[in-house]
Amino acid sequence: MTYVVSDLHGNHAAFRNLLKKIHFTEDDILYVVGDIVDYGEDSMELLCEISMMPNVYAVVGDHDLKALRMLSAFDKMSRSGEAPSPEFAEEMSRWVREEGGAPTLAGFRELDGEMKEGVLDFLAEMTYYEEVTVNDETFLMIHAGLANFSPDREIDDYEIDELVSEPLDVDAEYYEDKTLVVGHVPTCDLPEGDAGRIYYGNGSISLDCGTEKGYPIGCLCLETLKEFYGNAEE
Repeated sequence: MTYVVSDLHGNHAAFRNLLKKIHFTEDDILYVVGDIVDYGEDSMELLCEISMMPNVYAVVGDHDLKALRMLSAFDKMSRSGEAPSPEFAEEMSRWVREEGGAPTLAGFRELDGEMKEGVLDFLAEMTYYEEVTVNDETFLMIHAGLANFSPDREIDDYEIDELVSEPLDVDAEYYEDKTLVVGHVPTCDLPEGDAGRIYYGNGSISLDCGTEKGYPIGCLCLETLKEFYGNAEE
């Protein structure tokens, strides 16, 4: 089976419970549509586990990109002894204090050198999008939306910032022949969304059920379109 989730945000316990609920095996495939890290206390533990799962494919989110930039610079300065610039120090402080980066940084600092290198490589190699056809229906998975959208524009022509920063307009139909699968905006923040539930827009599916707000992780099986939800305590 083919499953898709998004915005795990370090909720390792909920992720593990979700895998048990869907009876995930090595014959299945799981796509994670961005934002593995930040907010949750187990961000680095979750990231390390996913990085070693050969049948899990990760699409980059804005938090993953920010973590890559912050951790790469932190690691470089730690090894060289170089002092951060005031601008970087301010950005790092904001990421840690206001943007959920504290557990991500704390977990990274506890890793040995080889594991740190592996984490940075994994973050750098996350794809901008994934596209899969199941039961004759094509699903295009991106983290947030399609800024500067044109139906004649190929997905490879988009810059990464255009895919991870601007939320999808869930009322707009972008493609006639494919369904967009996104995260980024918790469904409780959508105009007609329900807290902790997957939302279906006009040719799109929103999967961010708001685990950083205490709601479960939402998961969809693409073959059956059956929904699953994972909580930290079950």
